[in-house]
Amino acid sequence: MRCVRIACIFPHSASACCLDRYVLYWKKRFTEQPIADFCCIIKTNSETALEDQDNYFLLCDALPEDRELREKLQQQRLKDILDQQQQERYDADFHGICMFCDQLFLGNRSVLVNHMAKDHAFNIGLPDNIVNCKEFLDVLQKKIDSFQCLYCEKTFGDKNKLKDHMRKKQHRKINAKNQEYDRFYIINYLEFGKSWEQVQSEDDQELFHNQEEDWSDWEEHPVCAICLFCEKQTDTTEKLYVHMEEAHGFNLLKIKSEHDLNFYQQVKLMNFIRRQVHQCQCFKCEKKFHLKKELICHLEDSKHIAVLPERSVWDQPQYYFPTYENDTLLCSLSDNEDELAAEKRTDNIPVISEDVYNVEALKQSSVLNELLHEELNNIET
Repeated sequence: MRCVRIACIFPHSASACCLDRYVLYWKKRFTEQPIADFCCIIKTNSETALEDQDNYFLLCDALPEDRELREKLQQQRLKDILDQQQQERYDADFHGICMFCDQLFLGNRSVLVNHMAKDHAFNIGLPDNIVNCKEFLDVLQKKIDSFQCLYCEKTFGDKNKLKDHMRKKQHRKINAKNQEYDRFYIINYLEFGKSWEQVQSEDDQELFHNQEEDWSDWEEHPVCAICLFCEKQTDTTEKLYVHMEEAHGFNLLKIKSEHDLNFYQQVKLMNFIRRQVHQCQCFKCEKKFHLKKELICHLEDSKHIAVLPERSVWDQPQYYFPTYENDTLLCSLSDNEDELAAEKRTDNIPVISEDVYNVEALKQSSVLNELLHEELNNIET
């Protein structure tokens, strides 16, 4: 009896959902009708004798029945995935070790994910966008244990060489094009036969063709702002300001007003505080602690969290540069209206036209360079 070869096409790994139920369904249907009624026939080695030729049967979603089955199974799979994600969201029994500093985290998965994003600039996404998080972290940990880069997947002789490579090449991230990770992201289960790249690149203009523009239900993409003192994340900086005031007694807007901080001073202050918290050191009395939670307790109990040190301590050029990469909180800072008006009246700010052909001249005249040189001169004098 000749073996029958049937090929099934799935666009990406996450779309091959409920494969066992898919196979069982077609196993039953093939007993009811000939396979050729459902599949396209592909002849191979057609130049050989007829009895030596092989036929391959192609089963894909071009067949309406197959597409309907896949869509039904995909909807069931989506429901299962959302149920799993909901369970993980409220699971307080999670435990995991940071793959970069070996610190143990207990409680919810978000604590470890947020720690890696904040303290190690390794961002795998918002916890609520991830499913089967424990398995995902185990996959990444296995690569690290094998001294394999998470981005380019090059293997190194030891962990130190791997760490140097990931730092120098800025490879402390996962490769979004690696389909091995698709099954861990909710977006890959949302629409039948579409990967996250297809979903994000879709043009919605056809949906609004010949319709009036309606922005009433438009929502901004979450900004994922992170607290200066703890692992709390919010989707807007306004919510983060409220959290820092209510949870820690730190009123950023009040401090800005009382100390008359302009935009650049706010940037330096935020970067200074982040640096001190990262080093577990009180930014007022400079007392050091072993754990971050000990520092936070000290700041709140001593009320040092609401008291700034001397301006000369933090108002330094080195704090122009962010402590953490892509610090969303910095993007929300702004001058007050009086400062903006004063800037408009200032005549000595260089304005460079868009048609600049001398790139080196543009670099030398950057505002940041001028500010740095000015402050360095002030320090020297």
